[in-house]
Amino acid sequence: MTLYSKSGFAISVFLLLVTAAASDAGAREVITGELKKWHNITITFNGPDCGEAATPNPFTDYRLNVTFSKGSKSYVVPGYYAADGNAAETSAVSGSKWRVHFVPNEAGTWKYVTTFRTGRNIAVNTDKSAGKALAFDGVKGTFTVAASDKTGRDHRGKGFLGYVGSRYLQFMGTGEYFLKGGADSPENFLAYGDFDNTFDTGKHTPQDKDGSKGFIHTYAPHRRDWHNGDPTWKNGKGKGIIGALNYLAGKGMNSVYFLTYNLDGGDGKDVWPWTGPSEKCRFDCSKLDQWEIVFTHMDRLGLMLHVITQEQENDQGLDGGELGPQRKLYYRELIARFSHHLALVWNLGEENTNTNTQRRAFCRYIKDLDPYDHPIVCHTFPDKIEQVYRPLLGYEYFDGPSLQTNDAHKQTVKWIDLSGRSGRKWFVSLDEVGTAGTGVKPDKDDYWHNEVRHKHLWGHLMAGGAGVEWYFGYKYAHNDLNCEDWRSRDNMWNQTRYALEFFHQHLPFTEMDHHDELTAAGDDYCFAQPGKVYVIYLPKGGTTKLDLGQSAGTFSVKWYNPRGGGPLQSGSLKSVRAPGMVSVGRPPSDPKKDWVVLVRLR
Repeated sequence: MTLYSKSGFAISVFLLLVTAAASDAGAREVITGELKKWHNITITFNGPDCGEAATPNPFTDYRLNVTFSKGSKSYVVPGYYAADGNAAETSAVSGSKWRVHFVPNEAGTWKYVTTFRTGRNIAVNTDKSAGKALAFDGVKGTFTVAASDKTGRDHRGKGFLGYVGSRYLQFMGTGEYFLKGGADSPENFLAYGDFDNTFDTGKHTPQDKDGSKGFIHTYAPHRRDWHNGDPTWKNGKGKGIIGALNYLAGKGMNSVYFLTYNLDGGDGKDVWPWTGPSEKCRFDCSKLDQWEIVFTHMDRLGLMLHVITQEQENDQGLDGGELGPQRKLYYRELIARFSHHLALVWNLGEENTNTNTQRRAFCRYIKDLDPYDHPIVCHTFPDKIEQVYRPLLGYEYFDGPSLQTNDAHKQTVKWIDLSGRSGRKWFVSLDEVGTAGTGVKPDKDDYWHNEVRHKHLWGHLMAGGAGVEWYFGYKYAHNDLNCEDWRSRDNMWNQTRYALEFFHQHLPFTEMDHHDELTAAGDDYCFAQPGKVYVIYLPKGGTTKLDLGQSAGTFSVKWYNPRGGGPLQSGSLKSVRAPGMVSVGRPPSDPKKDWVVLVRLR
């Protein structure tokens, strides 16, 4: 059937009413979503009438799990309380709807069976027999899934993005490897005025984070980037944030970094999933449903969700830093509501200061609960990198560092190599460059971003890094807390896109590795599959010599402009012959500016 949103655009929705097989013969469930591989299929159950403030607490004292199976495959997916089932539009705080999201990884017929139990704090109790069964417990059903019809950037045509034991994440459906490029700022991306119950408890101003007037995002400059047919809620809300995502995807970016909790000492003090800033055990159904609308649009645009679950200032805010009932409940709600998104990375925290024991416990808990096994990373201070990452080497539930550093090339090489020697190679991302006051400046202050492009963008990728997100320093307009317009760094997005395009279009990058030792210059980077293909980044232009070793044959020499992208170009030499040390010649123009040299066996 076809439904229409309040903004007038058509949505294809498949509805299936299934009579419950539980003891409560009057219970029914509704299945919504396109019944296709890699698409979100939602089952909404009619259960106990409850409310966000009710007793028993619907978030702590009820536990919904649904097991989905096909052949030998089986996935236990946690569910959640959904108020009236339409809270994004109604702002309801009560109702009788309980919900679960499932993404099938195969076409064909899937079965499901529910467990729905009640008891004191049962939501964080892993004992299957705990509590008492009620309502739709034991409901069984089936549905049939077809192949996906999505293509292009839409993640529903690619499948889950997962860690596969290598330096790069990979889409499970297509096998495509992922190189990240995106926004680290604003970290309080979800501090958006059109979300219910969202306000600035710290009373920051757009100019001064310690001011007194209060500041919440509107993303007004991006309202023009909203298009007819894009989602909204509550009679047209959401156009600014949806438009901002449209703009970023249109620049070729594929990732957004954002906090889901920044209270209790955090910088912004304006993002939380609970019913209020002092609450930790009751969740805001309408706000989280509105977040879901935004995250679903990100799936369609091909934007990864980089979910930062806390920051340094509040990483002791739940259970005093331990894995206690508050933190378990918080992780469970995030997983139940959002783990069905295909490209998602869980981050244990920005500038994290939890103990190694605590971090390991967080990782294990999330991995055990997340049915889709999304990657887990951790961000920390530059001077805490050794202290945080070294004890996690080889740990089976941790997948890679989220680097904050001004030494991008060296740190990326170090942690790729160390993790490889530990037997569990990490994907290493660059997620913040300093200083805190500078980061990536606006184009009007630093149009060419030479230092960022030389040291960080190409320095990271040429080490075998998994990709970058750009942080905006607090001394400049549109910074890490008050950014309203991603166009403020328009040329930085361009240069990031040029780098990603080069790697995807011209390199077998998953088969290459850092090989700086193969060139004569002291300040360049070399990335190679020796004997087959070599890439050299020359930050000051000019030329260098390349050691082709004992390989034989003729190698073509082409040049790529990292400042402007475009096709490969010819320099002063069209080819070189192996073996031994050879000159790569000189670039086609601008000999004192940075260039990329591609040397490939013919």
